[in-house]
Amino acid sequence: MLLRQLKNLWPRFWMRYAGRGAGGKMATRLAALAVPAYKGRRQLSLMHRRGYVSPDATILHDDLRLGGNVFIGDGVIIYRAAGGGTVEIGDGAALHNDIIIEVGQGGGLVIGGGTQIQPRCQFSAYKGSIAIGSDVQIGPGCSFYPYNHGIEAGFRIMRQPLYSEGNIVIEDDAWLGVGVIVLDNVRIGRGAVIGAGAVVTRDVPENAIAVGSPARVTGTRDAAGTAVRACSKQP
Repeated sequence: MLLRQLKNLWPRFWMRYAGRGAGGKMATRLAALAVPAYKGRRQLSLMHRRGYVSPDATILHDDLRLGGNVFIGDGVIIYRAAGGGTVEIGDGAALHNDIIIEVGQGGGLVIGGGTQIQPRCQFSAYKGSIAIGSDVQIGPGCSFYPYNHGIEAGFRIMRQPLYSEGNIVIEDDAWLGVGVIVLDNVRIGRGAVIGAGAVVTRDVPENAIAVGSPARVTGTRDAAGTAVRACSKQP
C-alpha cells in the first residue's frame, strides 16, 4: 500500500517543477520514472497545468505558445526558420513521438484544444499557414504542406521558388487516417473523415467521407453506418 502511494505521489511531486529549462527537464525525467514510456506518459501532462514536454523533444522556436496540460512526446521537433510565425498548441492537445513542426517565411501553425496527433506527422508551414481545430484526430504519418514548389523549365529545381495558393484549415472534430497528405488551399470541414493514404487537394465538406488520391467525397457520416476501413483512431 505504501509503495503504491509513493508511486502515485512521486510523479505529481516532480511535475510541479517540470519545465523546458535544465532543471525543469531533470524534474520531468524524474517524474517519468514512475510511469510507463510512450503514451503512458500522457498522464503526466494532466498532473500540472504546464503539461508535459519531453526532455527529448527539440524546441527551436522562441514564440511557442502552449495551453494548459499539453503533451509533447519524445523526438518531437518544433523549428522556426527565418520569417516563421507563431506556433500555438491549445489546452489538452497531444503530440506523440517524432512529429516535426516547421514554420518559415509567411507561415504559422495553430492546433486546437484536445486535438490528438499520432507519431511521425509533418507540418511544414511555409508561405501559408496551417490551422487545426479542436478535438481533431490525426493518424500516424500524415503530412501538411500549405505551399507548392515551382517547376519552371530552364531553372534548377533547387532554385525554384515556393508559392502558396492558400492556407490549410482543418475544422473541429475531423478525423484523418494513416498517411493522409493535405496540400495548400484546402479546408476540411467539421466532422469530416479522410481515409488512409488520401491526398487532399480540394475542400471536403462538413461530415463528408473522402478517400483516394486525389481525395474524392464518397459519402457522409450521416449515411455511413460503418467505419471507414483503415482509418484507425488511436488514443
